[in-house]
Amino acid sequence: MRVLISSKLPLEVLQASQERFDVSIRDRKFPMDAAEARSALLDYDAIVPTLGDDFSQRVFDDLPHPRCKILANFGVGYNHINVDAAKLAGIVVTNTPGAVTDATADIALTLMLMTCRRAGEGERLLRANNWSGWHPTQLLGMHMTGKTLGIIGMGRIGQAIAKRCRSGFGMRVVFYNRSAKSLEGYEQLKTIKAVMEACDIVVIALPGGAETYHVINSEALSALRSHAILVNIARGDIIDEGALIKALSLGQIAGAGLDVYENEPKVPEALKDMQNVTLLPHLGTAAHEVRVDMGLMAVSNLIAFFDRKAPPNQV
Repeated sequence: MRVLISSKLPLEVLQASQERFDVSIRDRKFPMDAAEARSALLDYDAIVPTLGDDFSQRVFDDLPHPRCKILANFGVGYNHINVDAAKLAGIVVTNTPGAVTDATADIALTLMLMTCRRAGEGERLLRANNWSGWHPTQLLGMHMTGKTLGIIGMGRIGQAIAKRCRSGFGMRVVFYNRSAKSLEGYEQLKTIKAVMEACDIVVIALPGGAETYHVINSEALSALRSHAILVNIARGDIIDEGALIKALSLGQIAGAGLDVYENEPKVPEALKDMQNVTLLPHLGTAAHEVRVDMGLMAVSNLIAFFDRKAPPNQV
């Protein structure tokens, strides 16, 4: 079976895939566009896509009998793949849940701490040789311990964040989730607005896609308290970036910590210029063992499919 891996993966993953398949590795740093994705669907039995590869509706429109039978996505998020269109074309879609949970939760805590304690500002001050020494009112931030955390999206990652914050920082945790969930120690609120109004820190942990596009808009942001911090480790377009910039510029909220952006890899200059915003280059799962686990899970999905078994992580 011919398999295309759309971006270079860790060596352990490449070796595992090459033991079973005829593997081609796409050696480019930018995502596959629609034309390249369409061509790959006609040339390969399977594709391992990564974030940003364009497998939207237009790629599948009038697609004449694709050779590809499975998209084994490298990542838990698959909003770059139109799953319904793929299924109509006879293509199975899988992802890699579980492997990314703890690493992504850790990045959420990193952004929370860095933004609340103004760590990015402090490092920039020091590196620019502008630090004159310790004094009692320098870079005073928010103490996280005992504060109220709101989580928008209480799936695996949301629950991992909640556990860390409740156990490690003694935080009260409230959450919004599209379906009802009974989770001991955490309080579910009925609306996003209710969570925004109740919290000192809010973390976005929703899946991407049409249903969550810009759900964090100007109305939602206006419900946050003026001292509140907003963190996003999910998908960039869940937040209306223009509305966020406006809220930060007007001082409606105290700061933001972002690992994802609406038009990655482009990040608005307005966000780069703000001292109260922590910016990371999509580091959510950027740990070697995590990326290996993700890749091996994708390979396991491929092997199961071609052995005529149900892939363990079919979407």
